[in-house]
Amino acid sequence: MIDDARQALSDAQTAITLGADKGYDAQEFIEACLAMNVTPHVAQNTSGRRSAVPDEIAQSEGYAVSQQKRKLIEQGFGWAKTVGRIRQVMVRGLERVDQMFVLTMAAYNLTRMRTLGQIRLQGQ
Repeated sequence: MIDDARQALSDAQTAITLGADKGYDAQEFIEACLAMNVTPHVAQNTSGRRSAVPDEIAQSEGYAVSQQKRKLIEQGFGWAKTVGRIRQVMVRGLERVDQMFVLTMAAYNLTRMRTLGQIRLQGQ
C-alpha cells in the first residue's frame, strides 16, 4: 500500500506518513517504515514496555495532529458499533453487510452534519 501511495504522488521525494494502531508499535515495523522513507505515526504502546516509536517523531507537531485525527476516525466506528448496531450484524453475505455499513456510516455523517451546523450557527 505504501508503494501504491508513492506511485500516486507526482514527486517521489514527497514525505509520506503512516498512521497505525498501537498494535503496530513493534521495532521491526518502525524500522521497515523508516527504511522506506515513511514517517510512522503509530500510536505508542507503553503499557509495561518501551515504545518503538522514536522520541523525535513522537514529540513532533505532526504526530500530535495525527493522533487527534485518529481519535476522530475511531469515534465514527464506535458510534456505528453502539448506535448503528454494527457490532453484530443481523444480515448475511458480504453485499448485505456492505450495504448496512454504508447506510450506517451515512447516518453517522448526517448526525455529524447536524451537530456541525449547530456549532456554526452559534459561532456567527
